[in-house]
Amino acid sequence: MGLVTAMTVSAGYAQALVAVAVAHGADRAALVAAAGFDPAACAGPDTRVPFDSFKTLMRTAAKACDDPALALHFGAESRFVDMSIVGLIAHASATMGEAFAQVNRYARLAVEVDGHQTHERFAIVRRDGETWIEDRRRNPGDFPELTESTFARFIADTRRSLGAVPFAKRICFTHAAPGHADACRRILGVPVAFDCDWNAIAIHDSWLSLPLSRTSRYVFGIFSDRAQALLEELQRAQSLAAQVEAALIPHLHSGDTGMDRIARQLGTSRTSLYRRLKAEGASFDAIVDRLRHRMALHYLAGKKVSVGETAYLVGFSDPASFSRAFKRWTGTAPRSLL
Repeated sequence: MGLVTAMTVSAGYAQALVAVAVAHGADRAALVAAAGFDPAACAGPDTRVPFDSFKTLMRTAAKACDDPALALHFGAESRFVDMSIVGLIAHASATMGEAFAQVNRYARLAVEVDGHQTHERFAIVRRDGETWIEDRRRNPGDFPELTESTFARFIADTRRSLGAVPFAKRICFTHAAPGHADACRRILGVPVAFDCDWNAIAIHDSWLSLPLSRTSRYVFGIFSDRAQALLEELQRAQSLAAQVEAALIPHLHSGDTGMDRIARQLGTSRTSLYRRLKAEGASFDAIVDRLRHRMALHYLAGKKVSVGETAYLVGFSDPASFSRAFKRWTGTAPRSLL
């Protein structure tokens, strides 16, 4: 069996989320500790963090800020141009239509999503006589905060670049109306509908042809060359640690997370796996521990399972052992999140 791949997010994207959360009242040190997020491992904006780590960071940050609309604030207040090469390319594009095409081409450099394996994330669609931007990622209900932050960023970045030009008419979300629905409508500034059959923004037809930048085509070409190199690197060599995490997830609840089994699943030997992880500065035991930490936060934040059930789901034989591990990870008892 060949090596599996795991979805990732650029470190610049995750760092921007931390900055917005801190601006909204979160304590930086407490936030990264509670989320299991290691800023030291994300020194540059183009390094990668696991998608699940980013999801946990988002939900932990919302709790730390006591703000269920934090994802919307993240999208509206963080500048895409400051967090990703994709934002730089969009900003250097000649028109909004070209910027959209470039964002679509390189979107996975910012955030990889389920669906990138077979198609581009966004599409321009004609429906009911209107033009729409559709977000086509699969399983959006698993992380609706990403949809909210993405649409908020589309609207806010357009406003920052072009002022009060006609752009969004209304927005459709597939997820149910959240408790912060009013904040959603206020931050997005357009009518919003929930429980729809797609995630999409109805836009004015003129938006795609709007001139955007006076940046030279030479600079645009430099950014594009850099993004293409990063995309090829991402496609060619995802981190082995992320691949190990992806292989571990289906077995975590059983506790059957032995290194021999995972090495076989990845089509390699235990010795080779050990050496390659060491070359990345990682260890198998540390990966298992970090994954248990992150998944425990995910389950408890959802408030749908008990501490005992969470202990089982992340591979502990008894709640007491899980509680000791959780206190080592976060400094608090797991019941503090319920």
